Amino acid sequence: MHAPDGFIDVPVSAAAGVLAAGAIAVSLCGARRELDDTARPGAGGGAERTAPLAGLVAAFIFAVQMLNFPVAAGTSGHLLGGALAAILVGPYTGVLCVSVVLLLQSVLFADGGLTALGVNITTMAITTTVVAYALFRGLVKVLPRSRRSVTAASFVAALVSVPASAVVFTLLYAVGGTTDVSIGKVATAMVGVHVLIGLGEAAITALTVGAVIAVRPDLVHGARGLGQKLKLRVNGELVDAPETAEPVPAAARSPRKVWIAGLVTSLLLAGFVSFYASANPDGLEKVAADHGIDKQAEEHAVADSPLADYGVKDVDDARLSGGLAGVIGVGVTVVAGTGVFWAVRRRRTADERAEDTTPAGTSV
Repeated sequence: MHAPDGFIDVPVSAAAGVLAAGAIAVSLCGARRELDDTARPGAGGGAERTAPLAGLVAAFIFAVQMLNFPVAAGTSGHLLGGALAAILVGPYTGVLCVSVVLLLQSVLFADGGLTALGVNITTMAITTTVVAYALFRGLVKVLPRSRRSVTAASFVAALVSVPASAVVFTLLYAVGGTTDVSIGKVATAMVGVHVLIGLGEAAITALTVGAVIAVRPDLVHGARGLGQKLKLRVNGELVDAPETAEPVPAAARSPRKVWIAGLVTSLLLAGFVSFYASANPDGLEKVAADHGIDKQAEEHAVADSPLADYGVKDVDDARLSGGLAGVIGVGVTVVAGTGVFWAVRRRRTADERAEDTTPAGTSV
């Protein structure tokens, strides 16, 4: 669903860029709290662990986005990743994860226009994350407090987030579209095909969340606080038992095994499995071609990038070229993502130290 340059006019693209920048600024502040929360005693502890895990989520999303799956005749889809990121690492951190992926895809792989980056962040990072996490939290509040409920809620939230993203793109196109096409036709086509893509997104999200929660539920942001509270009978009535400090299990002290398994999986998906992905155009590309929206598409500013179109320049073997590009992409994304979350977490720590050393009644 990466929109290229030219689909949306400059004023609306610029406005979407401003909105995306504001959302990222808010997410940076929110991610500090989320990363700090995951670093509390008993949650897997420390920025040295939480930042790499958030970076790994970004790398995994990059890898899975290379796996286009067929959804209808001549059309394919791929993971957007907002729901998955929000449930695993939190909504603010999730927005940053997907935004990092979109930025690297645009700059290194010529996937998604540079002037359209704000549009893509708005539709693929902000919309999917906000819609998915809001629906997810609502569902886990009414469903039984269990791991299966988290997985089920993940499925529904991811399913809804994809057509929601299509609706937002259609609204942006209604305001700033560069071709004279019936908005009703665009909306019907976009929502219809992205409901099908949403089923694939839901399956991938639920399987991933279910796999992580089965081995390390403490690493799933959306699963925290869902355990049944201990009840005591007092004077014939059941009341919540007082909370007590729990020892940190040995297995919870380091998520290294999960990180290694996730990285290896990402490398295999991007470096090997991606070769077998569907070559059909994705939902937006198909709708654009069928309705003439692509007439105004512009050539990407970095179309001659050494990694453009997910292949390594001057490597003739298609399998090797695509595999190398995928491996490079995963490596760059995990390093860039980890660096971003390290910086966010360190800023939080620095701010806390400043507050601790500021005398009462003194402003900073």
